[in-house]
Amino acid sequence: MAIDYSIIVLYLAGMLAMGWWGMRRARSKSDFLVAGRRLGPVMYSGTMAAIVLGGASTIGGVGLGYKYGLSGAWMVVTIGLGLLALSIFFSARIARLKVYTVSQMLDLRYGGSSGLISGIVMWAYTLMLAVTSTIAYATIFDVLFGLGRTPAIILGGVIVVGYSTLGGMWSITITDMVQFVVKTIGVLLLLLPIAVVKAGGFAAMQEKLPGGYFSPMSIGLETVFTYTLIYTFGMLIGQDIWQRVFTARTDKIASTGGTVAGIYCLVYAIAGAVIGTAAKVLYPTLGSTDNAFATIVKGALPVGVKGLVLAAALSAVMSTSSGALIACATVANNDIWSRLRGRATPKDDHDEVRGNRIFILVMGIAVIAIAIALDNVVEALTVAYNLLVGGLLVPILGGLVWKRGTAAGALASIVAGGVSVVVLMAVDGVLANEPIYYGLLASLVSYAAVSLATKPTDAAVLDAWRRRLAGSEAASSEPAAATV
Repeated sequence: MAIDYSIIVLYLAGMLAMGWWGMRRARSKSDFLVAGRRLGPVMYSGTMAAIVLGGASTIGGVGLGYKYGLSGAWMVVTIGLGLLALSIFFSARIARLKVYTVSQMLDLRYGGSSGLISGIVMWAYTLMLAVTSTIAYATIFDVLFGLGRTPAIILGGVIVVGYSTLGGMWSITITDMVQFVVKTIGVLLLLLPIAVVKAGGFAAMQEKLPGGYFSPMSIGLETVFTYTLIYTFGMLIGQDIWQRVFTARTDKIASTGGTVAGIYCLVYAIAGAVIGTAAKVLYPTLGSTDNAFATIVKGALPVGVKGLVLAAALSAVMSTSSGALIACATVANNDIWSRLRGRATPKDDHDEVRGNRIFILVMGIAVIAIAIALDNVVEALTVAYNLLVGGLLVPILGGLVWKRGTAAGALASIVAGGVSVVVLMAVDGVLANEPIYYGLLASLVSYAAVSLATKPTDAAVLDAWRRRLAGSEAASSEPAAATV
């Protein structure tokens, strides 16, 4: 294991070094929050794939494969489909807005009246998303160093918070690109074929497991539908995803680069399910499905390869965690704190970078504390996406496609959907399907009814919005947070 330990230690040290390098480049708010909006197609595709394929997609995806077989791929498949839909239909327009947050987009579209409420909902989503990835540190570091759950979360969390705080999006971009390469080699090129061979090949796997393990729909049609509502639509509106769209150098890069990343997600989804199925053959009596990934890595891989694959798992976890963390801090600072303070004009760049850096540090400490208190990766991820989709999907997509939508309708939609989701999760359970179904219905009905019952959005606001979407104001200054 000495070789494996050395690989992991060098990898973690490299992540911190990237943070230090990023700190030297993050000289403005734009550099710190969106990497100066300068990413080309290769960097953009790699980092976008890295952020959406995190701990839940890797550890949770393999766990679903262990439990359901090939149909366990559906969770990650719906993530990939969502990224494809975002990239093909919306990302070019989103990139042309030249904003920092989803709430700023809502301000532009509706006239600046719902940003604080939407910011709170988006903050809760990004916070829980960061927590899910932080929880995943525990299983990996336990395999590596035999640490207990709490020390493992603290160790991984300190590293991610460290490089994210130092360099912001530049550090996260560079580390994500490294993580994308390591993840591709470790999971797709090494673990996948080795796991299948260790399990005896596909023919032997089919002999040893029930037929349902090789059915594409054994997970259940209702579950697939729920995944589509939560993850496919969640990809369309998440701050963590939009913040990466904002890093693209051009709207064409945002569209084509995101499409490549979406296709990669589909491949990764199938790979995770196959690895989980192989783990079921090799270790049929695991106490927790979340342990399937770490167990097959520990038991099936040779020295050296094991270290690289565990580094790949850390890559998956850290990429999503860092992306969600900077999104959480960006929303907390620019959409909530600045509004509560009534700040409508930007500070100088130095103060902006320092302020956002402080918020990343504070949010990072909060994420570590919450991760220690929670336990289940999929449950935490479900809470995050239920809040996001139930509260914000309708007013965001409605604003993009329906000009009759109004500020009052958007606000009613956010409140009705968000409250419905929270109440139903408390009553029916976090993993129940009903919260997202009824939450979306309440959000849609409220948005349509209130919008039609109130005065249309001011023509000047809509005209400015259309010009911004068309890119005619691309050279305009970066938007400041609007007051409520």
